[in-house]
Amino acid sequence: MLAQLRGDFPDVTISKIRFLESEGLVQPGRTPSGYRQFAAADVERLRFVLSAQRDHYLPLKVIKEQLDAADRGAELPGPAPRPPRKLVSLGGPGGERGLPSPEDFAPARPVRLTQEELLAQSGIDAATLAELQQYGLVRPGAAGFYDPDAVLVAKTVRAMTEYGIEPRHLRAFRASADREVGLLEQIVTPVYRQRDAAAKARADEVVRELAALSVTLHTLLVKAGIRGVTGG
Repeated sequence: MLAQLRGDFPDVTISKIRFLESEGLVQPGRTPSGYRQFAAADVERLRFVLSAQRDHYLPLKVIKEQLDAADRGAELPGPAPRPPRKLVSLGGPGGERGLPSPEDFAPARPVRLTQEELLAQSGIDAATLAELQQYGLVRPGAAGFYDPDAVLVAKTVRAMTEYGIEPRHLRAFRASADREVGLLEQIVTPVYRQRDAAAKARADEVVRELAALSVTLHTLLVKAGIRGVTGG
């Protein structure tokens, strides 16, 4: 059964199949000694479930509802293409100013800055840059160059230091960002491992959407916390 599935779903495991079984999405037969027996229909059912998860990110509850309907005689549907979604935008109709949209996480034209250019554009000195790198707030690329986001980070930290905040106080921000990125990576890595361009495009879209949601949630939680501090 795994051999038949792994051609299209290389990350599928026995544990994954057993989890889907425990959720009632597949019910293989059993031999008298208790071994599972998967019929061709079970394999196709699993193929449907795995495809719906991987390609369309449908929750298991929705997938199970579709399978239950098929068990009652309805035709098993193919997962419908997801309609384009617009998350919280930076402004305009239906948006909240100051909150991110997926477009804010689209790749920009690559720009490589030297250390001297970074220092000149951000207004920090070499000692401050060394601190930022020590605490992981700014990271040069493999060739030692920096990108424009590093300039923005440096400017932001410089503004915060005017309130007595030092780079070492900001390590929690780096750790939090790494955890958020790690979560998004877990979600999309299986899709990126596929070889077709359409799968990569889907993964790129999901990364941008989830990144916007992640930053939006963080912003709203901080706003709520600040209201608690100020009593507003």
